[in-house]
Amino acid sequence: MDLMVFGSLYLEIVFGGIERLPGPGEEIFTDAFAFSCGGALTAAVAASRAGAATGLATLLGDDLASKLAIEHCCREGVDLSASQYVAGPVAGITVPLNFNGDRAFLSHMPRQPDGLGPRTDRWLEILRRARPSWCYLHPDPRLVTLLEEARALGTRVALDVNLEEAGHFGADVIRCARLADVFLPNEDELIRLTGAQDLEDAITSASEWCPCLVVKRGPKGAIAVERGTATEVTEGLENVVVRDRTGAGDAFAGAMIGNIVGGSGLLEAVAAGNAAGSEAVARLGAAGDLPVAGIVTGTAGRAKEGQC
Repeated sequence: MDLMVFGSLYLEIVFGGIERLPGPGEEIFTDAFAFSCGGALTAAVAASRAGAATGLATLLGDDLASKLAIEHCCREGVDLSASQYVAGPVAGITVPLNFNGDRAFLSHMPRQPDGLGPRTDRWLEILRRARPSWCYLHPDPRLVTLLEEARALGTRVALDVNLEEAGHFGADVIRCARLADVFLPNEDELIRLTGAQDLEDAITSASEWCPCLVVKRGPKGAIAVERGTATEVTEGLENVVVRDRTGAGDAFAGAMIGNIVGGSGLLEAVAAGNAAGSEAVARLGAAGDLPVAGIVTGTAGRAKEGQC
């Protein structure tokens, strides 16, 4: 296995093409609508499209997101044998609203089924069994043991982060970044983590944490920092009409790691990440408009054997 992506599923019900959010008691109609399944799936698919043998370690249950994810992974060649099936709904639900160049979210995460145990324990078991060349995940206060084990096994770690994680447990994010091989914050996340006044100072601080720092900058591309040398990378960017920025960073990360696995150098891989990010923002829903017709109850059970 080249890459194992660890994360949770979400049923993303994505709305676009609105000029503003509705007010109390107001209803707004839009024809721009799609389903997607969250950042972990987006990253796994992007890596698989880049040619990496990719697995997704997540929980699958009796919910629409799980059924969509299974069908999408089967189409895209993502291995689900490391995922665990449980009865009942397990996927989060989030509604991204794209309006006036910005986004708003309304989200729900169901209660974890009884007796399942901490996800970090499950992920550690998967890591030891699968021994992938790389793993991709977001930080968590309890993940230090897993990252230490990855280092002992020779598995390289690509660590991503979001603004909520950077704000709620920044010190733990930094601890995880010090154990990673590649750290992938965006500009706002990095400035929040470092407390720096500008991006240059933030990069100077964060480059001491991790041997390879890649700062995602959206339409400006990315800055790759390796062995103390910072390089601005704009290759791969496409001039597209932005429909939905949700998941673009995950698409960037998956494509970048997938290209590194395939033998590309860092700058070439970052350019591939730029291209994947451009492609992601041009469509509604990070995974594109996933088909819903034909999904039948019980489909998720096939994930027990990792079959399509």
